[in-house]
Amino acid sequence: MTVLLTDDADGVRTLTLNRPHRRNAIDAELWEALRTALDDAGRDREVRALVLTGAGGAFCSGADISQGLSSSHPLYRMRTLTDVTLLLHDLPVPTVAKVTGVAVGAGWNLALGCDLVVATPEARFSQIFTRRGLSPDCGGSWLLPRLVGLQQAKRLALLAETISAEEARALNLVTWVVDANEVDAFVDRLTARLVTGAPVALAQTKALLNENTDRSLREALAGEARAQGVNFATADVPEAYAAFADGRDAHFTGHWAVPGATAGRSEDET
Repeated sequence: MTVLLTDDADGVRTLTLNRPHRRNAIDAELWEALRTALDDAGRDREVRALVLTGAGGAFCSGADISQGLSSSHPLYRMRTLTDVTLLLHDLPVPTVAKVTGVAVGAGWNLALGCDLVVATPEARFSQIFTRRGLSPDCGGSWLLPRLVGLQQAKRLALLAETISAEEARALNLVTWVVDANEVDAFVDRLTARLVTGAPVALAQTKALLNENTDRSLREALAGEARAQGVNFATADVPEAYAAFADGRDAHFTGHWAVPGATAGRSEDET
């Protein structure tokens, strides 16, 4: 069985965790496959948005503990989890988690690591770690306080409660709750909108929002100024102005467009 399925369609890459017999619990093979797939997606200029989901009616039931404790030192095993978490966080394209069924432990934190989360009403979430004698990983200790505040983060992490999709949305941990028979079409429409966006501007916007959660206003303003310099050096800005004047939709490419550069060609083509 291929533990991670990859599908490309119209600029959207979908990664599907494919261990449905274990509710997509992540074993060593799947961690490695995720690391490789996210690295590849970050390097592929044809990928304009990424969807992370699970097969068989579940998103991910966390790390697979069915095989017992590994003989290797935990620090070695955690390196792969760290790589996956950072690759997902730093991916220069918008990411969407499509959550059906359970998303617990590392699985939930992978969903939270995506930019947007779409869940069905049947989805259930838990920071299950303390029930396993563990503490949060895959960025949970960093993400939760920023998303829900310190007190609610402590509640979720210390008590390891299971919460519904609606409660997760009320806590700002889910962006949309969509009926199961409509969720695929909803995500398709959402990613179609993201794919038509200016890729450099989207990448700069995502990076600014990620970075500025713990920066001062002065640092944030300096970062915004640098990002706008990058944006204005693309062909997308004049294209947006022209499209506005013409009353049409803009066609964004992310191409580099500065004096001396060849018009209409990307940086690594010149």
